[in-house]
Amino acid sequence: MELSTAAIREIYENKIGVAELRKETYQNTQDIDVITKPIKYEEFFLEYLLPNRPCILDTWATDGWRSRKEWVLEDGQPDLEQIKTLFGGATCPVANCSEVKYNAHVKNNIKFADFIDYLKDFHRKEDDRECLYLKDWHFVRDFPAYKAYETAVFFQSDWLNEFYDDQQDQKDDYRFIYFGPQDSWTPLHADVMLSYSWSANVCGRKRWLLFPPGEEECMMSNLGQLAFDLNSPDMEDRKLYPRYGDVTRRLEVIQEAGQIIFVPSGWHHQVFNLEDTISINHNWLNGCNVDLCWEYVKRRLVDVQAEISDCREMDGWDGQCQLILKAIGGINFAEFFRFLHVIGRHRVDILKDTAGSDDCSKFHPRENMNIHNHVLFDLMQISKVISDMLAIPEFLAAEQEMTWECPSAADFLSEVNAIVGAYTEEWRQGKS
Repeated sequence: MELSTAAIREIYENKIGVAELRKETYQNTQDIDVITKPIKYEEFFLEYLLPNRPCILDTWATDGWRSRKEWVLEDGQPDLEQIKTLFGGATCPVANCSEVKYNAHVKNNIKFADFIDYLKDFHRKEDDRECLYLKDWHFVRDFPAYKAYETAVFFQSDWLNEFYDDQQDQKDDYRFIYFGPQDSWTPLHADVMLSYSWSANVCGRKRWLLFPPGEEECMMSNLGQLAFDLNSPDMEDRKLYPRYGDVTRRLEVIQEAGQIIFVPSGWHHQVFNLEDTISINHNWLNGCNVDLCWEYVKRRLVDVQAEISDCREMDGWDGQCQLILKAIGGINFAEFFRFLHVIGRHRVDILKDTAGSDDCSKFHPRENMNIHNHVLFDLMQISKVISDMLAIPEFLAAEQEMTWECPSAADFLSEVNAIVGAYTEEWRQGKS
């Protein structure tokens, strides 16, 4: 079914209080829903995306995937020979789960064929086995013609990958393959820029520990560092982790082969492979969580400013803060506006009927959707963030240093608001 005008109107008029929905989710979620059959997009939008609530899509969501047919043996194990033949020449990042440096597993790049050979040898050894985990492999970027999967309709409004697909000067994305043996794992973390993520098990099983936003404060060390491994005996040392015993909201779930888990913004999680597991993962954001991502970027700037506060009187201090913000967070204020402008421009063009229906289907859920309603929602959310930007002196300073071609934030906001206003006026006149 479509994303209805009624739903968008209620969000616009604040009849659906998103902040209250999220707060209720964080306080009251006791377990993770498994969605056992297809549901309407609007139901997922209202029940999971807006409230920032995790869930699992059952195997119906991946039954038709090429990867589940070609990469998996009849017994459910990964077909090592087949995938080595298909992709053996690729170079992939591999983390050593047995070696930690700078609070992260040490990573190296190796040939995919060599990783497959390692897996074969891994199962022949009983002791002193290095546990290697292939992570963050940009598979779609490396093999664009191989259609390993189809992104579920619920996740297709994906601004991050839309933005990077639009860039001519860089080849990047947030689409990844993970492949690890039994007992490989990912440390406790929240996803990049507090983005959403989804993770589909092509084969294998994972154990997830998830914590709603706010619980991470109880998992900080006495030095203010987030815990690395919740299985570590150090977690029971109250001198090292004085508040770990105060954790009250912890969700645990086993993700089976063929299932997709949706991890909302800001939910910290640690993940363990219970058997040899291949997963396909996306990081993404859209109109439902862009405000959370922007708040995260603002908080990181405050952290940067505090770290170099002794240099505040130096010329160019604001610019230096933005450079550091980019280095540690992957994006700064000016680039966040550039990102919003690219996404917003696509939608402005759609609503002005200059892009055509094919472009509509490129940027939004393609099945059972009212494109204009979703585009309108996106522009409403973009307007809110740009309005906030324009109230921040640091953004106004950063905007003066932008080197790429785009209108000023104030001018683009006026254009977006004029379009949103035209549609909302139709609501008031009862035309839609």
